[in-house]
Amino acid sequence: MDFVNKLSGGGDNNTENVSGQQQESSSGGGLMGKLNSMAGGGKESEKNEDYLDKGVDAVQQYGFKQGDQSNESAVEQAKDEQISDYIRKGYKSATGNDVPVQDKS
Repeated sequence: MDFVNKLSGGGDNNTENVSGQQQESSSGGGLMGKLNSMAGGGKESEKNEDYLDKGVDAVQQYGFKQGDQSNESAVEQAKDEQISDYIRKGYKSATGNDVPVQDKS
């Protein structure tokens, strides 16, 4: 297991989740951190989110107490984008207008 930890960026990138289990943080360098960045995750891609995506992150962080949302994996960011797209679609069907916040691609 140490070999896998060293390959993925070291064993010091682990955090303890609510259930007490260890999970790897996506903030680590190494191979996994680089793959995450290439897939669209990490702090750099957080800067490219539109305000609706940032709002979804805020609700997850402060409303649902899911922890810091400033360095999400590519999968988490894709999930947030789907949530914001669903909100846009619901807003448009309810009001007939687009959400005033433009979607960034």
